[in-house]
Amino acid sequence: MLDVRRLRLLRELKIRGTLAAVAEALNFSPSSVSQQLALLEKEAGVALLRKSGRRVQLTPQAQILIDHTAELLETLERAEADLAASLTTVTGTVRLAVFQSAALALMPDALTIMRNEYPDVRLEMTQKEPETALYETWARDFDLVIAEQYPGHAAPRYPELDRVTLTSDAIRLATPPDGLGGQRITSLSDTAALPWVMEPRGAASRHWAEQACRQAGFEPDVRYETADLQAQIRLIESGNAVALMPDLVWTGRPTTVRLLDLPDLPRRTVFTSARQASRRRPAILACREVLQRAAEATGQGGAG
Repeated sequence: MLDVRRLRLLRELKIRGTLAAVAEALNFSPSSVSQQLALLEKEAGVALLRKSGRRVQLTPQAQILIDHTAELLETLERAEADLAASLTTVTGTVRLAVFQSAALALMPDALTIMRNEYPDVRLEMTQKEPETALYETWARDFDLVIAEQYPGHAAPRYPELDRVTLTSDAIRLATPPDGLGGQRITSLSDTAALPWVMEPRGAASRHWAEQACRQAGFEPDVRYETADLQAQIRLIESGNAVALMPDLVWTGRPTTVRLLDLPDLPRRTVFTSARQASRRRPAILACREVLQRAAEATGQGGAG
């Protein structure tokens, strides 16, 4: 009989790429991971790994086992969800990944509600960029993710993950209250020669903002890069930059910049994703229901 825990290590090696990365993700030592995989090879009776320099490569037989392991893990996850649903109280841990503006706008109220209404649920929150968080939720590092999708920019899709729309918010041009450099700004095209602040390259918001500027006829002068939206706001309100910002960032705080509507009034979609096998676990259902209530309280628009 093949050991499921060792099979999982093999699948993790496929996902993470190296023994060291598997060890770090699962809190093992690299030597322990290597020993467990060697035992799995003995159980299987075939070679599963080949050395390639300092790395290891998976054999075709290893890929066969990995495919079956994914099915096994999904079956076990569904069993755990059904077992939890049979109980009269909602219990367990939900590991949640969330991006910054959603963390600021939604999580304070959501955590308060969860603590009051579901005291036996432990909610662990980690701030992650959506693209990374979706992948890591598929990889079982998280149980639930709050992610985003910009207009015309497809978020990563994984067949094992579902998708439930949480809310949407408008994206507007944020400028200093008194203009910038003596120039009063009335449209996106007026910012062609002005300094911009954006998230680092690779972020969906950065790609979308650059495309919006190009459609307006110019290449943005991105002088400042930061994933911290609070830092972006400070640069704008202090008269040093302009940016495209979603309305959710203003939840619970005064609007300290001038906001201008963009052509076609674009909106960002905020959604949650969980693995199909665990989506009906009561603790995840409770967390999603509470997040929906918190999103509705922001007044940014309901689920679609």
